[in-house]
Amino acid sequence: MSACRRLFYLVKHRSLWIHLRRNVTTWSPVGAAFNTKPHRRLDLLEKNVGLFGVPELTCPAGFQLATKTALKNTEKLVEKACSCPPGAETVETFDQLSDGLCKVADLADFVKVAHPDPAFREAAEKTCMEIGTVVEKLNTNVELCKSLKNLLDDPDIVAQLDPDTRRVAELFMFDFEISGIHLDDKLRKEAVSLHVKLLDLNNEFLIGSHVPNRIAKSAIPEHLHIHFLKEGSFVQVGGLHADSPDDLVREIAYRIYLYPNADLMNCLEELLRCRYKLAKLVGYESFGHRALKGTMAKTPVRLVVFCFLRTAKDFQMMRDMKKKINPRNSELMPWDHPYLSGVLRAERFNIEPSLYSPYLSLGACMEGLNNLFSQLYGVSLMSEHPSAGEVWNEDVRKLSVSFPSLIHVFSSEGLLGYIYCDFFHRPDKPHQDCHFTIRGGRRCQESGQYQLPVVVLMLSLPHPTKSAPTLLTPGMMENLFHEMGHAMHSMLGRTRYQHVTGTRCATDFAEVPSILMEYFATDYRVISQFARHYQTGQPLPESMVARLCESKKVCGAADTQLQIFYAVLDQIYHGKPQNCSTTETLKNMQQKFYGLPYTPNTAWQLRFSHLIGYGAKYYSYLMSRAVASMVWKQCFVQDPLNRDMGERYRREMLAHGGAKEPMLMVEGMLQRRPSIEDFVDALVSELNPNFETFLMDSES
Repeated sequence: MSACRRLFYLVKHRSLWIHLRRNVTTWSPVGAAFNTKPHRRLDLLEKNVGLFGVPELTCPAGFQLATKTALKNTEKLVEKACSCPPGAETVETFDQLSDGLCKVADLADFVKVAHPDPAFREAAEKTCMEIGTVVEKLNTNVELCKSLKNLLDDPDIVAQLDPDTRRVAELFMFDFEISGIHLDDKLRKEAVSLHVKLLDLNNEFLIGSHVPNRIAKSAIPEHLHIHFLKEGSFVQVGGLHADSPDDLVREIAYRIYLYPNADLMNCLEELLRCRYKLAKLVGYESFGHRALKGTMAKTPVRLVVFCFLRTAKDFQMMRDMKKKINPRNSELMPWDHPYLSGVLRAERFNIEPSLYSPYLSLGACMEGLNNLFSQLYGVSLMSEHPSAGEVWNEDVRKLSVSFPSLIHVFSSEGLLGYIYCDFFHRPDKPHQDCHFTIRGGRRCQESGQYQLPVVVLMLSLPHPTKSAPTLLTPGMMENLFHEMGHAMHSMLGRTRYQHVTGTRCATDFAEVPSILMEYFATDYRVISQFARHYQTGQPLPESMVARLCESKKVCGAADTQLQIFYAVLDQIYHGKPQNCSTTETLKNMQQKFYGLPYTPNTAWQLRFSHLIGYGAKYYSYLMSRAVASMVWKQCFVQDPLNRDMGERYRREMLAHGGAKEPMLMVEGMLQRRPSIEDFVDALVSELNPNFETFLMDSES
């Protein structure tokens, strides 16, 4: 057939082909946006609007210009804050000050880890350091603090402030206090110096924690080389290979990837020393006490390990499975836990991911999320075409979030904000599922408009193929729902002030909305609305969803105990100095709070990157899971699509961001104040029954 005739044939029969396909599966605009490759309009005259529509960021050098502009505006706002009479205008000015710096720093914080162009990443890194240094100096600016103190010390003025304004003023004052504003000039300069030093140490550790280790090819069996990247006469080990069915591959990866790096070890120990020194300098017992003030937990003294689960039964099941798979070597080791727990789940409940994936195309899951948000909150996701230069990779999709027919209090068009979806794997992109705030929402006094929030969700999903869209495993689908929980927290947190927008709240509350979404992701009443086989259109059988839910309880105690061990280790590192190495502390805590032995010549703590963003707060995942469990069981388990309950959840928990005490938000949703015993019970109830629990102080 000639090229001309072939083209005529395709045009003639195209409508029939579409009709046949639609008998199988029909995608909404949101589903189609994620199940097909984006079609970029080629318009040579289209103006480059810059990353996220920021005109300066058409090239890497634009970061320097954006930084310069932000710092110039900062000077003007500092002068205004110090000269205006104390009142609500003072707090507004502080928030403008915070907003101006955050809009550049937060954007740069994302670009430095995710942009494919090294020049953009390097420029963004410089911006992060420069603005970070300015922020630390502002947090010890005596005149700036004095303007806020004059406001908070006058009861008549405070009485005139609305609750949000008062809360934000107190949070700004808290930032001054933990930075050492009350110290004399010499000690205050020392505090600033420690803050700046910690910026460097944090960055050094974060980068180093992800750098692969390498070993000579001759040191490992030749038939295993195919499992690792090759680099001349070396092989690179960039992860734990926890899912490998080969015992030896898992062991080699564990021992090599976790092999101690002397420079990184020194970095971590210096980082912990500086954090402790800073905390003591500004008047706290430890860095943990400083970090936990303002959270639900409040202090490390109250932060007990929620429950010490008797995991012997789980570990024995893993040993039996390992003996069955490898009779010659049945000793259970730390590198076996993730793999064998997965094998046990798959064997008992037949939950092989490949059986589920055809029903979970990315487009179908996005349609499901759109339907869920529409039913719970009355909001819709809409796919938008990004302008030239607006996104950093052609695979990035842009979504707008809006109340389609509702005029919102701060937005006459009902538009709530934008979500950029960077979902697909690419070289040099971090293999992490993350939510980034690019711009926070706030009511702009100067314009009378609401500044719409902008966020990025970053996943690492496989690309679609010629024959199939991107198909998700159940785990990938849960992660997508989890991260979208963060995004909707940002979209629905319609706060007056940027300083407390969306996820800018207590760390142990910030994970509640995302973990709650995991419950929706495994409820058949939700899944049945979108899970369809991408070829046949058949719904995912309810029995498969039931097996998936039941499988989560297998080895659940051991999995939770592992998280408890991590949380305890984090607390010990950020408590009083231990007078021993971080590795010795790890070994002691692993023996006390876990059930598997420490492996000599390994240093897992050097891969514990959460020590940076979640330093002294890793327990937040456990606390948030307990709260999410209580909210699900009390408010949604009977009807996960209940509009009235969705509105209550939006009003009581999502709308406030950090403008309200976190425990008050939980209390408003549950209509009671939970106790520590309630948190323990909520965690344990997720597991198989009949597990004994008891409380144990993490500082003992």
